[in-house]
Amino acid sequence: MPITDFMHRLGCKSTKKRGKEVWFHAPYRSDSTPSFCVNTEKNIFNDFGTGVGGDIFTLAGLMINSGGFMAQARYIGEVTNNPIEQSESPKYEPEPALPQFTDVEVRPLNHPALLWYLRERGISSEIASANCVEIHYRPHDKNYFAVGFPNEDGGYEIRNRFFKGSIPPKAVSLIRQGSATVNVYEGFVDFLSGLTLGYGRTEDNLVLNSVSNKGKAYRHLDDYDLIKCWLDNDDAGKKCLKALQKRYGERVKDFSVVFRPCKDVNTNKQQTKSKLKL
Repeated sequence: MPITDFMHRLGCKSTKKRGKEVWFHAPYRSDSTPSFCVNTEKNIFNDFGTGVGGDIFTLAGLMINSGGFMAQARYIGEVTNNPIEQSESPKYEPEPALPQFTDVEVRPLNHPALLWYLRERGISSEIASANCVEIHYRPHDKNYFAVGFPNEDGGYEIRNRFFKGSIPPKAVSLIRQGSATVNVYEGFVDFLSGLTLGYGRTEDNLVLNSVSNKGKAYRHLDDYDLIKCWLDNDDAGKKCLKALQKRYGERVKDFSVVFRPCKDVNTNKQQTKSKLKL
């Protein structure tokens, strides 16, 4: 599969095309200036912001933080709706891949730099601390820390001013309030923004942590009478909304109209943050 097609499946839009080069924002980290370049002739990418490059499997590994080939292949299959089934057990025990994250430590969210990062995005410290944790970790023998948002399988979405990624396993996050209504968000920053704006505080909330995780959300969504979708105003968000509407019909309500013409809830929140005392 062309990496450009895979990027579009991830919901990424190209920002510039020049000959055989197509530029994007890096999908696995915060990237204010597009620095992710795909060579369409060789079907490889180069992230000039980090110096990392490779083929589509390297990209999949960066998205799920895994060096395992089968894990990368399965993720590509999930994103492209071509799931890979393992027909039989391997006849040998493969050498385990070195983890990208080591010495992971989970703490209460208190670091001033992380709370300031969230406040800059219009999210109150009170709501952030109640729903997130502080993650300290060591990739490549260097110490880092980030905001962590837990999922139901024990993994974390992690964010700071310079990095966007996840600690596997990748899964959805369900925050229960005992309601028959659930609010569905693509990412946890949008979810926190919604809470700060007052949306869904007494209702259940489900964060996909990637539109490619929608299949993992079905077992939860099947039980709700009303599904409020706060999905992004882009091709990936609209495609995910249509899939949910096809499965659940009139139980699904599109709330993206609330924050149009903004791309997502957080962009809308940042534009209104001056009206809210944080």
